[in-house]
Amino acid sequence: MDWHVDQWEGEIPGFDRRVEGIAVRLQSLGRYLDRSRDAVLAKYEMQWWEFKTLHLLRRNGPPYQATPGELAKHLAMSPAALTNRVDALERRGYVERHHDRDDRRKILARLTPAGLDIWQRGIGDIQAVEQSLVRALPAPDQDQLEALLRTLLQSTDPETA
Repeated sequence: MDWHVDQWEGEIPGFDRRVEGIAVRLQSLGRYLDRSRDAVLAKYEMQWWEFKTLHLLRRNGPPYQATPGELAKHLAMSPAALTNRVDALERRGYVERHHDRDDRRKILARLTPAGLDIWQRGIGDIQAVEQSLVRALPAPDQDQLEALLRTLLQSTDPETA
């Protein structure tokens, strides 16, 4: 990273070493986490979109269900595209559809025991990767980094932080 920053110094008007150093390191860490997560999910023959959908269902707490519309909103996708995702997860036995008992017109997607099991195994392995990375820093530095990243995120989107 330092080599990258050194190469651009003096080549770009208004170049700021500090800003470039931070930005390229954040990008590199993001790619590392993405690659690590994808490698974990490959062990379970899963794609990120599959895991993310199971993750949202699990986040809702028991009985781990949501309407397709709720899932589509949280995943920022169209209901039609989400229907295809739920179909694929249903074929794999990770999700089942059923009618809401209070409103038979409403369809709910629910984690199956197999879906919950694969989510639990996947999240455990993903957490291990994340913990390994963050624990390279002492606890006070972890706290400081978390606070600094929160501040940066708040400058881009207060709801995200």
